[in-house]
Parts: sequence; C-alpha cells; structure tokens
Amino acid sequence: MNILSQTKALLLKEFRLEFRQKYAISGILLYVLSTVFIVYITLGEQLKGARAMWAVLFWIIVLFSSVNAIAKSFVQENEKRQLYYYTLVNPTAVILSKMLYNCLLLMAINLLSYASFCVVAGNPIQDSTLFLQTLFLGSIGFSITFTFISAISGKANQSATLMAILSFPVIIPMLMTLMRLSKIALGLMTDTAYYKDMLILLCIDIILAVLSWLLFPYLWRD
Repeated sequence: MNILSQTKALLLKEFRLEFRQKYAISGILLYVLSTVFIVYITLGEQLKGARAMWAVLFWIIVLFSSVNAIAKSFVQENEKRQLYYYTLVNPTAVILSKMLYNCLLLMAINLLSYASFCVVAGNPIQDSTLFLQTLFLGSIGFSITFTFISAISGKANQSATLMAILSFPVIIPMLMTLMRLSKIALGLMTDTAYYKDMLILLCIDIILAVLSWLLFPYLWRD
C-alpha cells in the first residue's frame, strides 16, 4: 500500500480502538466538564465581566485537556505492537495518522470546552469567526506538537516529565500568539492587521508538521 492508504488504515484503527475502549475520551470529557464546573462555582458571576480572565482560563483548560488527550499517543503502544507496525507500514504514515486523529480529537474537545465555558461563564467574544479560526489553528498546533513530543518521550522511562520539559519552549510562542488573537476577538485590543498573527500561527503549525515528518522516521528506527 502507498502512504495515503496506510495512513487511512491506521487512522481508522485509531477510531476503532477509541470507540471500543472509550477510556481516553471519557476521561477527557470528565476533565473538561469538571474543570469548567470548578471555575463556575469558584468565580461565578465575577467571570462574566472579566474578559481577560475569561480568555486566560479558557486557554488553560484547552492546554491541559490537549496534553491529557495526546500524552499517551505513543506511550500506550507497547514495543511488540510498534515492531509489528515497523514491519508493515511507512513511518510517515504512522505519524500522519496519529497527528490527524489527535487533531480531530482536539477540535471536538476544544469546541466542547468553548460551548460549556460559554454556558457557565457567558460568551464575551465579539468576533466569533476570528476566535473559532484561532481555536482551529491552535488545535492543529497542539496536536502536532504534543504528538511528536509524545513519540520522543515514549522512548524514555520518565515520559511524562520529558514531555513537559520538551513541550514548554515550543508551546510558549504559540500560546503568546493565541492569546493576542483572543484579545482581539474579545475586543480587548484593536488590530486591523491581525491576519499577520494568524499567518504566524499558521507558519508555526506548518514548520512543526514538516519537522515531525522529517524527524520521525529517524526516531522510529531507534
């Protein structure tokens, strides 16, 4: 099979495993809903008038739910299964299928986070189109970053610690751009050239995707 066929087969395998086990998605949904509920009972009405705090808390929830969703992408794959994949498929198909699955998963989780957060804390977004585009690009960036770092940390014993250390310098510029775009969408900043920030965010996503595509085969052979 070619790479596209292998990627499709592996992507369908990821969905079948998730629908069969349902452990990961159930835990993530519980995390998101419980976190939003804790924010609601702690801050309550105070959050509805504080747009900056709304944005900060929302992206904190998105960030940690993304980490929880993707952290076990490669860690949960045992050595025998990885060896079986190694003999059958191209490593590019493996990383592409993981990134596509995690990207779709994060988009669904982040949209749920946005909807539930709006219910309990109001919706102060003034430019919904810009905010949804920002959320879309952020989900892609998080999925690519955490998927590849999960592959690296899966080779180490202290995988959780290594993932946190490696993720930090990569995520910081992405979070800064996401927060700037969120402030514009909330009306806290006025910037008619916000498309430049979106272009920066898109370029970060593309660079991370290309690096993952180039480096993963070498990691896969180890």
